[in-house]
Amino acid sequence: MDKLKIELTHPIDIDGTKVSVLQLRRPKVRDMLSVEKSVDNDAEKEIQLFANLCELTPENLLDLDMADYSKLQKAYQDFLS
Repeated sequence: MDKLKIELTHPIDIDGTKVSVLQLRRPKVRDMLSVEKSVDNDAEKEIQLFANLCELTPENLLDLDMADYSKLQKAYQDFLS
């Protein structure tokens, strides 16, 4: 499985379009390393990583409802297990 679809309970607006599904691709070591080098704060590292994996900007993810963000965290953990 190369990508997981995450259905959002609370859709977000990205560039004027309501988005109700995010696609999270499988993480690579290079994804983790690029975030480690660019951001100091752990929460911001996670947001940057998830944004990269969803091919979005970190700002796009800041509007996620916390319940939907938790779905994103779980999907990421599923890739690691």
